[in-house]
Amino acid sequence: MTNRQKLTALVILCLVFVKAENSFGEQLKKYSWEAGPELSYFVYEEPHFAEFRGFLTGITGAFTYHDGLMMKTEARFGFGSLYYTSPESGIIKNVPDYIAEFRGLSGYDFLLPTGHILTPYIGIGYRYLNDNSAGKVSSVGDLGYERESNYYYSPVGVKYTATSSNGWSTEATAEYDIFWWGKQISHLSDAYSGFNDPENRQKRGYGLRGAIAFQTKADDFSYAIEPFIRYWNIEDSEVASLTHFGTIVGTGVEPANHSTEYGINFLVQF
Repeated sequence: MTNRQKLTALVILCLVFVKAENSFGEQLKKYSWEAGPELSYFVYEEPHFAEFRGFLTGITGAFTYHDGLMMKTEARFGFGSLYYTSPESGIIKNVPDYIAEFRGLSGYDFLLPTGHILTPYIGIGYRYLNDNSAGKVSSVGDLGYERESNYYYSPVGVKYTATSSNGWSTEATAEYDIFWWGKQISHLSDAYSGFNDPENRQKRGYGLRGAIAFQTKADDFSYAIEPFIRYWNIEDSEVASLTHFGTIVGTGVEPANHSTEYGINFLVQF
């Protein structure tokens, strides 16, 4: 390669990186907030045993810092009434249900020659799910009770951010969730006097999630629509003792289960 060719290549490379830096500055604010409503359809299944399904509505919010390093805290809360079905326990309608989730993420923004941004990240998360059929009676006469699910996990994912000339940008996210452990609390005492509320430890499982956000700017604000999917697959729990007025009468296991949530966020970013 001649000196002239080297100089030409260096100029082109500099122009590419200048474009990337400009795109980075245009796409990512150093500090940003986002919040908005969320609508989803939730399905929880214990194969061959029980199922919950129904719509959830809620709110989601996040604060993000970008300066090469990316740091983000996010939270969401949703609630609704689910439809419970079981081959053995029958049907219970309008089971109150709510979910809360808190996450902290850290990653790094890599500027690509195209001017787009690739952000791998890792973090820590907590998910709480509560469905409470206490006081309800199923179609076959079984009594309902409150159930609490607690998941502790680490999200590991990557986000790809691209802009177009018409002012729109697109963010695609793919994530794998490392499940560290969980705890399922079954409030059997709601339905059966004298029984304890067993706590089953869960140790094996995983989660997956993906989302595509379409964003456009308007003055000092940006607006985004974000379809998403969230999936969890949890294996059988450890055994917990069942007691009746303090006397052990048996054991119980939280069976293997999986849940899928399809939804969409409507976000305002500033």
